[in-house]
Amino acid sequence: MLGLLIGAVALGGGFVGARNFVRRRLRFVAAVRRPAAPLVAGLAATAVALPIAALPIVTVATAVAFGVGVASGVVSGRREPGA
Repeated sequence: MLGLLIGAVALGGGFVGARNFVRRRLRFVAAVRRPAAPLVAGLAATAVALPIAALPIVTVATAVAFGVGVASGVVSGRREPGA
């Protein structure tokens, strides 16, 4: 049960962090508008989180959930505000 909670927090944290970063820092960067940007960001986040999966309570699924959260946060953050 604790592993599921950690996965949910990783998913939500990745989403909120990526969305805010894209909205504030990358709003004028053209590369974030490319269709592959969320995929690249999600794969990079998963790769960064995979070494943490060596901990006993954190699994590979948690790292993948973090990557999915980051990818969806990039998609959400690159939309125009109010659109």
